Amino acid sequence: MAASPTTFLPGPRPNTVTTASGEVREVPAGWALLPPGDPGLTRRVKGAGPHWLVQEKVGRKLFSRGVWAPQETIDVIRRELDAERATPEYARRRQSDAKRRVVKQAAYVEDFHAAVVSFLNFDPQHAQIATQLATAVAAHATPVGSGTVARTERIPIERRAEAAVIAWMRHQTTAYDSMKIPRVRGKRREVRRMLAERSKELLSSYRRGEASTEACPLRVGLAAVAREQKKNERAG
Repeated sequence: MAASPTTFLPGPRPNTVTTASGEVREVPAGWALLPPGDPGLTRRVKGAGPHWLVQEKVGRKLFSRGVWAPQETIDVIRRELDAERATPEYARRRQSDAKRRVVKQAAYVEDFHAAVVSFLNFDPQHAQIATQLATAVAAHATPVGSGTVARTERIPIERRAEAAVIAWMRHQTTAYDSMKIPRVRGKRREVRRMLAERSKELLSSYRRGEASTEACPLRVGLAAVAREQKKNERAG
């Protein structure tokens, strides 16, 4: 993993970090580790002066393990931030920001749902199933923090919609989750490609207007999601 001079991997011992080349460094005296969890505090500490960012790659994801910085800097900024957060103005701003996020999220869910329906392009006789599928995919893929392809902005929404549909079908209409896939490099990717082709062919049958039965994997998957949703509603 490429690293800048102030970005490190976790160290093998307390108060140490590891460079990208494997060198172990001692943390400067008087520094403390600010753990992740408070983006506002972390952002200000990083902008206040010298600091070491600790990151660790797990699988394909990069996780923050905290920021080393002078203890005095962290303490001063934390007191300032606590005082700021205690003001009525801050509370009002937070409330306003939350409302904006809700409106923005609702608009995105609507746009994403429409993009899924457009990608599906089912024959009119299957319009209800298209709507049900788009709703199910959007509910799974669009929540903030879900980490799904629907949340990335690196690709157009049309491609996000397609990828989200194929991912949903992989889990809901195939045996992927219970498959025993050999731990061979590229094998899981190969299986996913194979299942994606099956899903695309199933979708094509709905585009062609072919009749479907209750035993159709797509209808079975949608029914299972509907049952789970009702169960959660009763539990809630």
